[in-house]
Amino acid sequence: MAAAESDREVPSALCTEFLNFSVKDTASKWLQVTDLYKEVYHHLARYVPKIYCLGPNLNPQSEDLLAQMLLQAPLEWYLCGEDPSTGLAKLEQNNQPSQLCGHVFKVGEPTYSCRECAADPTCVLCMQCFLGSVHKEHRYRMTTSGGGGFCDCGDTEAWKKGPYCQKHEPNISDSCQEDPLAHLSTDMIARCYNVFSVVLKYAVDMLTWDKEDELPLGLEPPDRSDTYYCMLFNDEVHTYEQVIYTLQKAVNCTQKEAVSFATTVDRDGRKSVRFGDFAFCELAKSVIVRNTSRQSKPLRVQVMHSSVVAHQCFALKALHWLGHVIGYSDALRRILCQVGLERGPEGENSSLVDTLMLCDSKMWKGARNVYHQLFMSSLLMDLKYKKLFAIQFRLQSDYVKDDHDREFSVTDLSVQMFTVPSLARMLITEENLMTTIIRTFVDHLRHRDLQGRFQFERYTAQQAFKFRRVQSLIGDLKYVLISRPTEWSDQLREKFLEGLDTFLELLKCMQGMDPVVRQVGQHIEMEPEWEAAFTLQMKLTHIISMIQEWCATDERVLIEAYKKCLTALTHCHSGFADGEQPITLSMCGHSVDTIRYCVSQEKVSIHLPVSRLLAGLHVLLSKMEVAYRFPEQLPLSELSPPMLIEHPLRCLVLCAQVHAGMWRRNGFSLVNQIYYYHNVKCRVEMFDKDLIMLQAGASMMDPNHFLMIVLSRFELYHIFSSADCRKRYNRENANKDVVQQNNTLTEEMLHLIMMVVGERFEAGIGQVEGCDEIKREILHQLCIRPMAHSELVKALPENENKETGMERVIDCVASFKKPGVTGRGLYELRPECAKQFNLYFHHYSRADQSKAEEAQRKLKRQNGEDTALPPPVLPPFCPLFASLVNILQCDVLLGMLGAVLQWAVEPSAGHWSESMLQRVLHLIGMALLEEHQQLENSSEDNDVYFNFTLKMSRPGEAPSNTASVLALLENLQNAPHLEVHEDMIRWLLKCTDTSASPLFQTACDKDKAERKRKAEMARLRREKVMAQMSEMQRHFINENKELFQQSLEELDASTSTSLEHSPASPDAALACVGPRRSRPREKRQVVTCILCQEEQEIRADGKAMVLAAFVQRSTVMSKNRTRPPHDPKRYDPLFMHPDLSFGTHTGSCGHIMHSHCWQRYFEAVQAKEQRRQQRLRVHTSYDVGNGEFLCPLCECLSNTVIPLCDQPGLGQWLKISGQQIKAMHSAHRKLQPVSENPYSSTIKEMLTTFGTATYKVGLKVHPNEQDPRIPIMCWSSCAYTIQSIERLLVDEKKPLFGSLPCRQDDCLSSLARFGSACWTAACQPTVQGHFIRLLAALIPDPQVEASPCILDVDMLHLLVSVVLSYGSVHSQDSSGLSVDAVQLHLFHLITVAHMVQILLTSGPGKERGNPIPVCLVCMCDDSSLPEVGSGWHLWRCVKTGILPYLRGAALFFHHLHGVPAPPELHALCPGQWEVLCGYLSLPSNLLQLFHGQQELLEPLLHGFPRESNSLIDLPDDYSALINQASSFTCPKSGGDKSRAPTLCLVCGSMLCSQSYCCQTELEGEDVGACTAHTFACGAGVGIFLRVRESQVLFLAGKTKGCFYAPPYLDDYGETDQGLRRGNPLHLCHERYRKIQKLWRQHSITEEIGHAQEANQTLVGIDWQHL
Repeated sequence: MAAAESDREVPSALCTEFLNFSVKDTASKWLQVTDLYKEVYHHLARYVPKIYCLGPNLNPQSEDLLAQMLLQAPLEWYLCGEDPSTGLAKLEQNNQPSQLCGHVFKVGEPTYSCRECAADPTCVLCMQCFLGSVHKEHRYRMTTSGGGGFCDCGDTEAWKKGPYCQKHEPNISDSCQEDPLAHLSTDMIARCYNVFSVVLKYAVDMLTWDKEDELPLGLEPPDRSDTYYCMLFNDEVHTYEQVIYTLQKAVNCTQKEAVSFATTVDRDGRKSVRFGDFAFCELAKSVIVRNTSRQSKPLRVQVMHSSVVAHQCFALKALHWLGHVIGYSDALRRILCQVGLERGPEGENSSLVDTLMLCDSKMWKGARNVYHQLFMSSLLMDLKYKKLFAIQFRLQSDYVKDDHDREFSVTDLSVQMFTVPSLARMLITEENLMTTIIRTFVDHLRHRDLQGRFQFERYTAQQAFKFRRVQSLIGDLKYVLISRPTEWSDQLREKFLEGLDTFLELLKCMQGMDPVVRQVGQHIEMEPEWEAAFTLQMKLTHIISMIQEWCATDERVLIEAYKKCLTALTHCHSGFADGEQPITLSMCGHSVDTIRYCVSQEKVSIHLPVSRLLAGLHVLLSKMEVAYRFPEQLPLSELSPPMLIEHPLRCLVLCAQVHAGMWRRNGFSLVNQIYYYHNVKCRVEMFDKDLIMLQAGASMMDPNHFLMIVLSRFELYHIFSSADCRKRYNRENANKDVVQQNNTLTEEMLHLIMMVVGERFEAGIGQVEGCDEIKREILHQLCIRPMAHSELVKALPENENKETGMERVIDCVASFKKPGVTGRGLYELRPECAKQFNLYFHHYSRADQSKAEEAQRKLKRQNGEDTALPPPVLPPFCPLFASLVNILQCDVLLGMLGAVLQWAVEPSAGHWSESMLQRVLHLIGMALLEEHQQLENSSEDNDVYFNFTLKMSRPGEAPSNTASVLALLENLQNAPHLEVHEDMIRWLLKCTDTSASPLFQTACDKDKAERKRKAEMARLRREKVMAQMSEMQRHFINENKELFQQSLEELDASTSTSLEHSPASPDAALACVGPRRSRPREKRQVVTCILCQEEQEIRADGKAMVLAAFVQRSTVMSKNRTRPPHDPKRYDPLFMHPDLSFGTHTGSCGHIMHSHCWQRYFEAVQAKEQRRQQRLRVHTSYDVGNGEFLCPLCECLSNTVIPLCDQPGLGQWLKISGQQIKAMHSAHRKLQPVSENPYSSTIKEMLTTFGTATYKVGLKVHPNEQDPRIPIMCWSSCAYTIQSIERLLVDEKKPLFGSLPCRQDDCLSSLARFGSACWTAACQPTVQGHFIRLLAALIPDPQVEASPCILDVDMLHLLVSVVLSYGSVHSQDSSGLSVDAVQLHLFHLITVAHMVQILLTSGPGKERGNPIPVCLVCMCDDSSLPEVGSGWHLWRCVKTGILPYLRGAALFFHHLHGVPAPPELHALCPGQWEVLCGYLSLPSNLLQLFHGQQELLEPLLHGFPRESNSLIDLPDDYSALINQASSFTCPKSGGDKSRAPTLCLVCGSMLCSQSYCCQTELEGEDVGACTAHTFACGAGVGIFLRVRESQVLFLAGKTKGCFYAPPYLDDYGETDQGLRRGNPLHLCHERYRKIQKLWRQHSITEEIGHAQEANQTLVGIDWQHL
C-alpha cells in the first residue's frame, strides 16, 4: 500500500512546486551565474526524476507538458533573453530561408530520382519538390524510402540540370553569400553558444552513459528511491517468437502484452518490461538471460535505476528540442554545428559529435534515430560544416562489430557525404579516403592461402556475417567514385593512383582464388564454398568499371595505371613458367614454343581480376588513342603476349570442357561458377574481358602461333596436327565418350576463334560508337522472341547508376506493341535490323542460340527468302587490333577448316558433327565478307593484303595433295546428308564466284528456276492428296446413309424449335406470368452426369440430378456497410431491407451429376481429407469441414449442390389439389400438414441439402434441417442472385436475355425452380405462416403484429418470396383461382407498392407522410409527395426507378416458368420498355394499374433506382497512393508508421496489415487487420491493394487468399509488383474494370481457388495474419 500512497503524493508535491515555479526568474537567475553548466545540471537533477519514469507505464502527455514548462521553457527564455514566443518569431523573420530542402524521409514515403538529370541514383526529391520541378516531365524513377535520407532539392551538385523546384528557387538579390551570424547580436550568439553546449553535452553524456545505477557528476538526484526498470534491448539475432515466448515466462504477462512489448522493442530498440525494486527486476532479468542463451548470445537486458532512465528520456527530448530550435534560423544551426564539432579537452576525436559516432553501436535504435535526424538537420544542411563533419566521419571499423542493421547505424550517413562530388574529391586528396576504405576492407578479410590469395573455404557463420558487414565499405567506395572528375589536379592524380595501388593489392589477393581441379574416378565429396568469392566479385564489378572510367578521363593517369596494372600482373605470373616444361608445337609449316599445360589435369581458377583490369585499360589505350600518340611512354614492347593470354585462355577452355561434360564429377559448385561467369551481372568484368585479353594478345602475335597455342590448350592439337589428320582421325577406334567430348571441344574452339575475330562492337576494339554495343545486345535479344521492357533490362548489364542505356537506342531497333487487358507490352525487332543477326553472338547461351536460330529461319521462310543465316557485315577494327583479321587467312586455320570439311565429305565415323560444320561454314563466310570489305575500302590495288579466295582455292602441298577448301565445298553442295546446310554452302559458293558480287544476293536464275520447279511439284502433290480425301468422304456417306439421314432430321427439328420461341399465332405476345402465360412446349429435359456419363431425364419422381454450386455471403450490392452484424440465433430474415446490407449469393459452374454420384464423390473427398490430416498438415485450397469441394470436372470451388426440379405436370397438380381441398373441407379448415408430395425421395433429400447449406452459410450458424428460416434464406438467395446478375448486365451494357453464360443461366433456372419446390421439404404450416406475414406487409392484417414499414422492404425479395411461398397455400385454396392468376395479382400488387416507394423517395424531400390514397398519388397533388417539376418528369423518375425491379422480375419468371424471352430483349434496342411490360403482362402505362382499384393501401413511406456499387476510385498516378500510405499511421501503436499499409478497394479504408500491432480476435483466433476487415466490410471476401508492394490481394475467409496483378502499369505496359523497377505507374482502367467485374460477379472466391490449385505455395501462406 505504501508504494501506492507515495505514488499519489508525488504529483501533489510536484503541483506545489509547479505553482511556485517561475520560468522568467529561473532564466534571469541563469543569466547572472558564471557557471551555467553547473546551474542547469542542478536544475535538471532536481526536476527530471520528478517528471519522468514515475511508474510502470509512461504517460507521454503529462510528461511532455511538464517537461515543456519546467525544463525547456527556461532554456528558451535564456536563449532569447525575452519571452520565447516573441524572441523566436523575430529570429524566424530575419532568417533567410535555406535553398536546401532537407526534408527527412519517413519510412515508406515516395522518393523520386530523375534518370536524366541526377548526378547518381542516390539524389532524390520529396514529392512536394518533385511536383514543382522540371523532372516530372523527364524519365524518372519512383521508390519508397526506407526512412532516414533527405531531399536533395537545391543541392546544385546533385543535379546536372534543374536543381531547384519552384519553392526553393533562389532569389537573385541574396546571391552574395553572407554569414548568417551577421544578423545576431554578440550577446545573443554567446547565449546560444552556452545553451547549446550545455544541452548537447548533457544529451551526449546521458545517451552514451553505460552505468546502470548511478548518474554523471552533477546529476545525482537529491533523494534516491529504490525503483528500477528491467530494460530489454533489441538485437538482430533473436526472432519475434523467441522474444514473445521468453517474456511470457519471465514477467508472466499475456501473449497480447508480450506481443506489444516485442513490437515496441523492435521499433524503438528498447522497452522496460518490469518496474519495481531491484530484486524484483533482477529476477526477471535472470529468467530472460537463461531462456535466450541456449541458441546464441542471450538477449541484452539491464536493470536500470529509474532516475537513469528518466534522464535518458529527457536527453532524447533535448535532442528533439535542439532540432526544433535551429529550424527557426540558419544562424542557430551554424552555432550548433560549431558546438558539436569543437574539440574537447582530450584532443583528437573528442568533440561531442565524435563521441556520439564512436558510441553509435552501444546505443539503442530510438536514440540513434533521434541523433541521426539531428545531424541531418544541422551538420548536413550547412555546407561549410558538412565538409568538416565529413573529415570526422571515419568510423567504418566500428560498424563492422555492431549487431544492428546498417540503416540504424551512423555509417548509413556515408551516402549523404561521399556522393557529393566536391566532398568526395576533397576527402580523396586531403584524407586519402580511397586508400583508407580499401585498406580497412582488406584488413577485415584475413583468410589467405600460402600464395596470399583470399580463402573462403570452411567459412563460419560468424565470418560470413562479418563479410556481409564489410561489404558496406565497398558501397562507400562506390559512392566516392560515382561521379568522374572533369579536371584533375596533381594532388588528385597522386592520391587516386595511390588508391589504385591499394586496389591492385586487393585484386592480387583475388587473382587465382578458389582454384578447381578436375575430379576423375569418383564424384567430389563436399561441394566447395564458391559463393563468397562471387559475392565479392559482384560487389567489385562496378568499382572496377568505375576505376576504368576515371582512368579514361585523363591520359597521364591512364598511362600510369596501365603500367601499375602490368607490373601487378607480371608479379602474379612470376611463377609462370616454373615447373611447367617447355614444348614446341609445329603445324602447317609453322612452329611455336610454349609450355605443357592441361586444363583437365592442373589447377585452374575462374577469378582473374588483374588480367581483366589490364584488358579494360588496354582497350582504353586504343579508344583514347594514347597508344598511337605516346607509344614511347607505354611498355608495349615489354609485353609477352603468350603470358597475357595464358590465364584467360585457360578459363575459356574450362568453360568449354564443362560444356563437353568433362567436369561432371565436380558437382554443382563449378556449374554455378560457370553460370555466373557468363551471367549478365558478372560478364562485363569476367567473360567479356577475357575475350578482350585474347584479342589483345592475338593482335600482337603471329596468328599461326596463336592458333597452335589455342589448339594445345583445348587439348585438340594431336587431332589437327598430324600430317594426314583428315584421314587418320576417322579410322581411330576411340572411346565413344572421348569422341563426343572432342567434337564439343572442337565446336567450342571454332566458336572462340569466331568471337576473337568477330567481336568488334566495344569502342576501342572496333571503330564503333558507345551505343552500337547496346544496340547489338538488344537486337540479338529480340531475335530470340519479342520481349517486355523489364525482360530486356534484365538481359542487359547495368552500370553503377542502375542504367542500361537502353532507352536511347531501343527505338532504332525495335517497335513497341501495347498490351491488352492481360499480358504486357512487348518490343518487336524492326524487320530491317534482322540482317545484322549473328548466329554465334557471344552472349547467347546454348538454349538462346537454338531458339534464335529457329526463330530467324522461320521468319525467312515466311518471307520466302533463302534460309541461310550468313554472318553479318562487321565494322572495321581499330589500328591497335587491326592484325586480328589475319587469323582468318592463316595456314593453321585453313588446315583446320579443310580437315573438318574433309570429315564431312566422308561421314563414315562419328568424328564430326553438324554444328562443327556449321561453324566452319560461318568462319569461311566471315573471311569472304572481310575480303569483300577490304576490296571496297581500298584505294589502290596494291594495299590489299587480305586474299582469302586465293588461299581457299589452293590445294595442299605435294606429299598429301589434299583437296582445296573450295573443292571440298563444291563436293558438299549436293551431299544428301547435308540438306540443312545446302543454302549456306550455296551462299558461300556464290560469294567466291567473283563474277557475282557476294553482297548483292541477286540469286542466279538457275537457282530461282530450281526453286520454282520444287514449289510447283509440292502444289500438285497437295492437290492430289485433297482429291483423294474428298473421294473417301463421299464413299463413307453413301455407305452409312440412314445414319446421316437421322442426324439431318434432328438438325431440322432443332432449327424449328428455335422458331418455336415465337408462339403459334403471331399476334399473341409472349407473357411469362398471369393466366395468359405462354406455355412452353412440354419437352423432355435429358442431361448427362459428369461422373458416371449416364443420361437421365429430369422428372419429379425420377432420380435426383444436381448442379455443383457455391453459396456465399455477399455485400457487393450493399448500400450500408456500417450496419452491425445481427445475432444469428434470433435474427428473422423474412424481409430484406432495401439497403441490401448483405445478402446470400449462389453461383454455379453448371456441371450436372446424379445426387448419389455426388454423394459418393463427396464422401471420397472427406475420407481423403481425413487421411491427409493424419499424414501431413498441408492446407488444401478448399475446406472439407465446411462442406467445400472442387467440381470434379472444372475444379471450381463449390460448397453445396442445387437439385434440378421439373415442374410437376398440370394434371398432377389438379389431382393433388382436389384431394387436399377435400381433406381440408373435412377437417373444417384446420391447417394440417399435407400428406402427398410430388417429388421422389432422392430429390427431397437434395432439396434439404441445398436449403440447409444456404441457411448455414447465409446466417453463419450450424446446420439445422428443422429451422423454419431455411426456405426464407433460399428465396432470399434466389432474389439476391437475380438482383446482382441484373446489375451486372446493366453495368456491362448487355441485353437482359441471351448474353448470360450458360452456367449462370442454368444456375438461375435451378434456383427459381428449387425455390418453388423447397416448401415441400419444409413443414407446411411454417411456410404458410411466412406467406401470411409477407402478405401483411402489403395488405394490413389485424392479426399480424410488427409488420415493417413499406419503405423498409426490398420489393424484389418480397416478390420472389411471396410467389415461391404461395405454393404451400395454393394447395389449400378453394377459391378456384389458378396459380397463374394469383401470381399475376401478387405481381401487380407488389409492383404498385414499389411505385409508391419510388414516388415517396424520388426528388428532394424524403419525409414520412400520412397514409396516402393511391388515387391521389396518381394525381400527384398531395402535400407529402416531393415537389416535382412536371408530370412528365415524375413519370420518367418512376420509369427509371422501377426498371431494375421489372428486369429482375422478368428474369425470375422466365427462369421459373421457362417461357422463352421475346427476341427484342436479346439485344439492346429501343422500345424495350413496352416489350418488357408485355412480357410481364403489365400495361405499358403503369398508372392503369390504379384505375378501378381505388382502395387505400397501407401507410406508405433509399432512392430508386439503386446505383450499382463499384470499387473505389483510384488515383491515376500511383505515387499519390504511396504518399497517402506514407502518412498513414498505425491506429494502435501510437502514431507509428505502418509497415504494410493496405487499401480496401471496396470501401477505401486504409489498414495496417501484416503486423502484430493490429491483430484482433475473430471467432477465437488472432487475425490480421485485413482478414478482420473482410468480415466487417465484405462478408468474408475482400479485395485489397498492398500499397508498398503494388500488389492486389484477394482474401476469402480466414484461410484462403491469393495475389493478383495490380491495375497499375508503367509506360511499357507492365506491372511492377514490389516496386522494384521504379518506373512511374499509371492506372489502367481496363484492368481495374476486370477486377471490378470479378467482384460484381462474386468470382473472387473462385479466382482464389483456381490460383491456389495452380500454385501450391499459396496454400501454405498464413493469410489470416495479413
